[in-house]
Amino acid sequence: MSTLPFKVFSGTASRYLAEKICKSLGCELGQVTYQRFSDGEFTVWYDETVRGRYVYLVQSTFPSSDNLMELLLMIDAAKRASAYKIIAVMPYFGWARQDRKDKPRVAIGAKLIADLLSAAGVDRIITMDLHADQIQGFFNVPVDHLYASTIFVPFIKSLNLENLVIASPDVGGSKRAHTYAKHLDVPLVLCHKTREKANVVSNMSIIGDVKGKNVLIVDDIADTANTLCKAANLMMDNGALSVRAMVTHPVMSGNAIENVMNSRMEQLIFTDSIPFDVSKCPKVKVISIADLFADTIQSVYSNESISKNYLL
Repeated sequence: MSTLPFKVFSGTASRYLAEKICKSLGCELGQVTYQRFSDGEFTVWYDETVRGRYVYLVQSTFPSSDNLMELLLMIDAAKRASAYKIIAVMPYFGWARQDRKDKPRVAIGAKLIADLLSAAGVDRIITMDLHADQIQGFFNVPVDHLYASTIFVPFIKSLNLENLVIASPDVGGSKRAHTYAKHLDVPLVLCHKTREKANVVSNMSIIGDVKGKNVLIVDDIADTANTLCKAANLMMDNGALSVRAMVTHPVMSGNAIENVMNSRMEQLIFTDSIPFDVSKCPKVKVISIADLFADTIQSVYSNESISKNYLL
C-alpha cells in the first residue's frame, strides 16, 4: 500500500490554494464536477478513479456553510468510490470559536463539525492555527495541526525592526504571542478587553510598555478586525512607533476592510488560508501557505515526521 499514488482534489472555495499546492507537489489537481439544482441543493462527483488511492481534499470551511457541506459530500463520495485513505486538508477550520459552553444552552459547534467529518468517513485532518489547540481532541482520527509561525517568523526577521515587541490582542492569545516573543527573544505585551457581545469590544487596556517600540500583534483570526484596530490605535496612543499585525485567517467580514484602513495600523499580514483580494486593502500583504501544506501532504503520504514544519 505504501507505493500507492495519491491524488489531490479541491472544493470550489479553495481551488486557488489547491492549485498552488499541486504546483508545489508537481502533480495535477484532480477533476471534480459540481452540480447545483435550482432549489440550492448541490451534488459532487469525481471525474477520475480514486479506488485504492490516498485522497487529499483541500477545502477551508469559512462561510458560507456550503463549503462545509461540499467537503462532507466529497468525503462521502471518495469513501463510496473505495478510496484507500481520505485526508481533509482544511487550512481554516470554521466554527472553531465554538469550542466550549461559555453560557447556558449553547452548541459546541467545533465538536459537532468534528463528528460530521468523522461520520462522513474522513481518516485524517490537516489544518492550521486552530482557535483552540484542544479542538484536536474532538477528533477520533489523527490531526496534523500546523502553525503559521513557520512562515511568519522568517518574514518578521526580514523586517529588521528595532525595539520590537510582540503583542496579543487579548489574554486568550497570550500563549501564541508568548511563543513568538520567546523565539524572537523580545518583550511581550498583552491587551485586556471586555466585550458587550460577539464582535463588539467595549473596553481595552494594555498590560506592558509599548512606548518607543515597534509593535507586532499576532492572532489567529481577523473577523471584523475591531479588536486588532482598537489595539493598534491604543498602542499608538501609548507611544508606539509603529503597529503591524500578523493574522493567520482573513475572515474579514462586515466593515473589516474599512476598519483597517481607518486605523493607525501600518501593515496587516495574512496567509492565504482564506481568499483575500489585496487590491481592496493596500495595507494587507498575503503570504502563501501552499509550500508548507504541500510538504506536509508529501510527508504524511510517505509516513515521515512533520516536526520539521514546526518552527516554534
